[in-house]
Amino acid sequence: MDKEQPLIRISVRNLVEFVLRSGDIDNRAAGVDRDAMLLGGKIHRKLQRKMGAGYQAEVPLKHEVTCQGFTLSVEGRADGVIQQKEGVVIDEIKGIFRDINHLEEPVEVHLAQAKCYGYIYAYDHGLMEIGIQMTYCNLETEEIKRFQSVYTFETLKAWFFDVLGRYEKWARYQLEWKKKRDGSIKQVVFPFAYREGQKELASSVYRTLLRKKKLFIQAPTGVGKTISTVFPAVKAVGEGLGEKIFYLTAKTITRTVAWQAFETLREQCLRMKVIVLTAKDKICFCEETNCNPDACPYAKGHYDRVNDAVYELITTSDELNREILEEQAKKWRVCPHEMSLDVSEWADAIICDYNYVFDPNAHLRRFFGEGNKGEYLFLIDEAHNLVERGRKMYSAEIYKEDFLKIKKLVKLRDERLTERLKDCNSQLLALKRDCEGYQVLNSVSHVYLKLMSLMTELERFLEECREEEIRKEVLELYFTVRRFLNIHDGLDENYLIYSELEDTGRFKVCLFCVNPANCLKEYLDKGNSTVFFSATLLPIHYYRQLLSTTKEDYAIYAQSPFEPKNRLLLLGMDVSTKYTRRSRQMYRRYARYLLQVAYAKAGNYMAFFPSYQFMEEVYEEFLELLKEEGKEAQEIEYVMQSRHMSEEAREIFLENFGEAHPNSFLGFCVMGGIFSEGIDLAQDKLIGAVIVGTGLPQVCRERELLKSYFDGLGYRGFDYAYLYPGMNKVLQSAGRVIRTDEDRGVILLLDERFSDGRYQETFPREWKEYGRCTVDHAAGQMKEFWESFAVGQPTGRTE
Repeated sequence: MDKEQPLIRISVRNLVEFVLRSGDIDNRAAGVDRDAMLLGGKIHRKLQRKMGAGYQAEVPLKHEVTCQGFTLSVEGRADGVIQQKEGVVIDEIKGIFRDINHLEEPVEVHLAQAKCYGYIYAYDHGLMEIGIQMTYCNLETEEIKRFQSVYTFETLKAWFFDVLGRYEKWARYQLEWKKKRDGSIKQVVFPFAYREGQKELASSVYRTLLRKKKLFIQAPTGVGKTISTVFPAVKAVGEGLGEKIFYLTAKTITRTVAWQAFETLREQCLRMKVIVLTAKDKICFCEETNCNPDACPYAKGHYDRVNDAVYELITTSDELNREILEEQAKKWRVCPHEMSLDVSEWADAIICDYNYVFDPNAHLRRFFGEGNKGEYLFLIDEAHNLVERGRKMYSAEIYKEDFLKIKKLVKLRDERLTERLKDCNSQLLALKRDCEGYQVLNSVSHVYLKLMSLMTELERFLEECREEEIRKEVLELYFTVRRFLNIHDGLDENYLIYSELEDTGRFKVCLFCVNPANCLKEYLDKGNSTVFFSATLLPIHYYRQLLSTTKEDYAIYAQSPFEPKNRLLLLGMDVSTKYTRRSRQMYRRYARYLLQVAYAKAGNYMAFFPSYQFMEEVYEEFLELLKEEGKEAQEIEYVMQSRHMSEEAREIFLENFGEAHPNSFLGFCVMGGIFSEGIDLAQDKLIGAVIVGTGLPQVCRERELLKSYFDGLGYRGFDYAYLYPGMNKVLQSAGRVIRTDEDRGVILLLDERFSDGRYQETFPREWKEYGRCTVDHAAGQMKEFWESFAVGQPTGRTE
């Protein structure tokens, strides 16, 4: 290698899958990713151990080629190198569920991987020829089928350099773009005057990225968390501390805020390609998302055209917004979702949902698949959401009734599949008979084995089936079973296995991930550094324990830049949302509080409730009170969140808060819902929040299991299962009020439990001053607060 030349690296797998792909997108092939399953790694190790002394397993290989202006390094790991008298053989192992007898030849990209390893090994050892062996193993039966061939060194060399030649222009583009990007980053400065504590926050992020550590940031609303994390991450990329930023969010609205932060820096001539990944069903051009060449013209021949579409886009435009992506996809007649994933490979920053990184069934395999890693910087926004999302991503469940349903569906069509489904149903029936309500299980390995047998028959059936509706139903079960098998293979002490007979009569077996930290680590370790940040990351020890496994993580508490006197915090002591206290009288008392807030000062308010039912009960009493006072229309306007709101309905709901109202306007919302976090209603758009109750999750099987699990570890199980998640919703809802240093607002916490020390342990530092009130005295305290701003001071409302 020329030490003076820049180095560009690519894995063998990514190289061949990128350069050699062709043909259609077709989701009718059930096992598209079957060789990437966790189970595949298990069978690899088993076969490698059986191969004897002449077999060298997991051999790292690297070949560097000097190109004009740079060096290209192709790297990978051969599954096996076999030393025989006749010569050396490269072994490439793939685990599959298909009947291996149906395989007539190796899959092209699998063979291409092996040929790359063959060329590199032959080059390194001066071999004139080398053997290539493709080993396919059925994951259930462990039957093996091998394809063997011998290649001369010259044949492999010509083939290898043809593949590299087709990739060279992409590597050259990558190098030239990096120079432009890094040069522009040097010119970028922080785009605003630093708020109090903001410079220290940005510096802490940079130091974390420099040291390749993890950082937890508890930063109150209004500190400017997004730009304070994006700016140092961009600077870190310019200094070579990372190659790609992943800005991860839980909600669509926070993706928009992240995009705007990058756009603000681009106004200073920053040259960075930034992409927001949109869910397939939202960006699909077809009425129904059905990814096969018969149903979608954009799926037909997609892989023949997509590389040209991507290359044209990235070499002619820095802009990668949704409109441009859709326009390019239509021009080249390719799938916009798949094309955007390909474009992301050449982007400098990717803004996306958590699942694109962490979900084993949905992650971007090109970045996070087995064997892949890179110089990634993870910025995880609203990180408090990742605990519950992580639990869902790494848990799996199967229902007995689903097997019975598919069994009836295929009974007259496929005897072999019917028998396997019958076996699974019998296993689950036996567990059901032993289950009274629910049962914690030590193991379900006997069910696992039956599911493995079923997968082979499901694969076969899906390949043969031509009845679309039936195929759709079977495919759904296939993915459910595959997920269960994948999760089962990673079971450890962070899981509970249980069975449950639900109230509906359905019986399930669940692999429940109680602590997702270890699973998240697998993906975070593929990058350099991670910053977790949120306005509600309290108590910090709770989030550190459930999001990270290392003890050396940094944590900082950013001070609020806002004057405490601009906010009135009141605890309502004469109300409770406890089930035992719920009554019409209690609902009416809550409704009276809402009237007191609305009458204290004309403005926009949101009231957050623990459930739709509670909200509707208080809403009815609120309407009754208005009628009694004869002030239905002329003095207070109101709107209520509905259970199933479309995006358009959400936008209309929020637009109400941007319009001028002659008197008070009150929004009825659900705590933990779409309006309780991620929305920005600054200044007069929102001057108060009423929090009804402590936000505790409803008592259910999994919450009780969490409580028992953490009790067993010596922690306060109730706090881990109920109190901390509940108070997070409270803090998020309250955070809607004070967004800028010009804002004035009131926050009412209405539940007697807020005076309990355990609840107050989760209060942020800026809540150290608060008042107590009852429904009869709240109005006076609020009027006094608002009147303190009346003389010669801005009120936060623009009249």
